[in-house]
Amino acid sequence: MDLRKIKKLIELVEESGIAELEITEAEETIRISKSGPGMQGCAAIPPVMQHHAVAAAPVHQDVPIATPATSADSDKATLPDGHIVKSPMVGTFYRSSSPGANPFAEVGQTVKSGDTLCIIEAMKLLNEIESDKAGVIKAILVENGQPVEYGEPLFIVE
Repeated sequence: MDLRKIKKLIELVEESGIAELEITEAEETIRISKSGPGMQGCAAIPPVMQHHAVAAAPVHQDVPIATPATSADSDKATLPDGHIVKSPMVGTFYRSSSPGANPFAEVGQTVKSGDTLCIIEAMKLLNEIESDKAGVIKAILVENGQPVEYGEPLFIVE
């Protein structure tokens, strides 16, 4: 849904006497509500966007963010030994080309450099992620349909 459209909906809710508005377009849903005594002059609750196969975590400014050194240390402590295949982008991780298809890669499978390991969907584009090393897949670190960040470990190849 367009950001300008969302801002306009928030303005309409603030100006009107309604307490809550929910709109669904295709696979997106937005809900705007006001609260408080009299509900006058209150800012609207930020809209919640829901996508069919994408889960988004809410952003909180008061949550402490780990420093790169802390994050790298904890990753090394929990990851098995071997070559790490990392996500080259932010998106949604998929193990197969469609829900009913066989996964591209399984634990214990031998892969060559250039073999497709997974798909990452970013901005409605499906990007095939290839192995950058030949070997045996030791671990798959991400669940199917889970959002991934840039640089997040996806696979361990030994």
